[in-house]
Amino acid sequence: MVWFVIDLIQTAQYIYKNDPAIRSRFELLLYPGLWAILLFRIAHFLHILHVPIIPKLLAMINRWLTGIEIHPAAKIGKCLFIDHGVGVIIGETSIIGDNCLIYQGATLHGTGNVSGKRHPTLGNNVVLGAGCTIIGNIYLGDWCRVGAGSIVTQSLPANCTAVGVPAKVVKINGVNSPKSKLDQQQLPQLMDHMCREVRKIQNAMSENGMGLELSPEKSDQCMSQFEVISPVLQKKLLE
Repeated sequence: MVWFVIDLIQTAQYIYKNDPAIRSRFELLLYPGLWAILLFRIAHFLHILHVPIIPKLLAMINRWLTGIEIHPAAKIGKCLFIDHGVGVIIGETSIIGDNCLIYQGATLHGTGNVSGKRHPTLGNNVVLGAGCTIIGNIYLGDWCRVGAGSIVTQSLPANCTAVGVPAKVVKINGVNSPKSKLDQQQLPQLMDHMCREVRKIQNAMSENGMGLELSPEKSDQCMSQFEVISPVLQKKLLE
């Protein structure tokens, strides 16, 4: 019982330290992410003891109260901060390291009806942006950051930033990148990369006399350029 209280206190302190919106420790009582962890710890403990039904019942109550769904069999390290929380799903064989941050709508998704380990494993200090999806038995290294709305289908190295659908590694930094400096608006944009590729293709086709002609107005507008490229080239850019 002592470990349970210590874990809850550590999680509360971690949330208080890392959420700039909180004004007092009393507000922690109104944080759905903290309640979700509380109920999960109880359900997980009962699951380990092979208590029937009750763990699943607690998980269902957890979802009703907080909008966060965590399977009782999932393994979660200390100080998990689920910010806002609604729509977060953590599957049965998911493993989450210490000091991770998960925003609303993020999903740790399994691969079909495969038995055994089928959900992701997160290292320590991982950040999952709002609405991102991590699929299958893959591993995200320590200090990974996944941009909002991204879909990750392959393992990611430590100290990297990944964005897009499917997610691509856009930054690898050998130095730890504290979560306190994560700004979702500053993550590299997939469309910017696509636009640069469009310009390269336009220049290459023009140099080779392939007749890709754009008006001066459109040449300065990346989205207009993208619209006139053939569907085949669009597909190549998105691969």
